Parts: sequence; structure tokens; C-alpha cells
Amino acid sequence: MTDSEIIETGAGDARITWHPAKKARLVLAVSHGAGGGIEARDLQALAGALPPLGVSVALVEQPWRVAGKRLAPAPKTLDTGWRELWPAVAKKGLPVVAGGRSAGARVACRTAAELGAAGVLALSFPLHPPGRPEKSRAPELLGAGAPTLVVQGGNDPFGKPAEFPEGAYGLVEVPFADHGFAVPKRATLTQREALDVITGSVGAWLAGLPL
Repeated sequence: MTDSEIIETGAGDARITWHPAKKARLVLAVSHGAGGGIEARDLQALAGALPPLGVSVALVEQPWRVAGKRLAPAPKTLDTGWRELWPAVAKKGLPVVAGGRSAGARVACRTAAELGAAGVLALSFPLHPPGRPEKSRAPELLGAGAPTLVVQGGNDPFGKPAEFPEGAYGLVEVPFADHGFAVPKRATLTQREALDVITGSVGAWLAGLPL
């Protein structure tokens, strides 16, 4: 059973949709990207797969999305919203892993250390704008300051797995997948199998975190 709540922040009202575990040992608070919402296939797959493993999933909608706007604001505004809703995901007294896809992954990386996140889950981390590898955002990822897992599509134009620098983080490749983890018909795995790669790897990583 899901439960939604509105959280006031300095950037506007955010919304958290909870997918609770019966006997939760931690919370995964995960947000969307700059061009979509919590209906993203990877976020929905995690919300379905993780609660049976003892992980409550909090799907976070940033204020701009709740307000019905089509474009995300500047990174500083995204960070403000995330910081101010953090007490709501931490209120249960459990360790909280900060997560997000694309722009949401960048927010999680930038704020993890100051918020005391137990880990960072970066889904489709936008290492660089498409076709602009010189505009690297690697410092955000490398500076997260918490155990980090990157889950990246093998054909992501924002950064293929082989483009990522060495660092103290885990990296899981979803073969053939694009930035939204969609796989083409020519792929040797189905869309369901691609999502299983995501949920399986994230579940195993969360189980191994030193909480």
C-alpha cells in the first residue's frame, strides 16, 4: 500500500510517495530526472522489488514537478528542495540511501555527505551532455562522500559505462539500454530482463551496505 505526503520546501511543495517495507531496515529515497517523473520504469521497478527485501522506497517528486512545470530549475534550486525534504525521509529513524536518476542522481551526489546519507544510488548518471564529453560531471560523482553505486545503460548518450573514470564506487551496466533504460528489439535481453538487472544489482548492493 502506497502513501503520499506533501512536504513544504523553500523551492515549493515536494511530494513523497512511500512504498513501505513491512520490516524496514533502511529507506531508499530516490528522485526523478529533469525531463520526467517518478513514473520512470527504473524507479517503478525498484519501488516494486525492494520492499520485500526490507527496503522502504520513497519516490520523491521535486517541487517543480509537483507544480506542473515542464522544465527543471537550476541545480542550486534542486539541491534546496532535496535538503529541505530530507527530514521527512529520515523521520523513521532508519538509515537513508539517497538516490535519483539523471539530474536526480546529481542532486543525491552533491548533497549526500552533508545530509549524512548511508549511500548514494546513481541511476543513469549524466556524466556529460550528449556529444560533449569534455563537459564532465565526474567530480560530483567522485565527491559524493558515501558508498555509491552507478547503474548505467550500455548505450547511454550521457555517458557509456566505459567512459566513467576510476573511483571508489560500483558500476553496473545494463546492456543495450539507453538513458531511460529502454532496450531495443535487437537486444539480447528483454525489457523485463533489463529491469531485473537493475533491481537485482541494487538489492544486492543495499544488502551489503555497512549500516
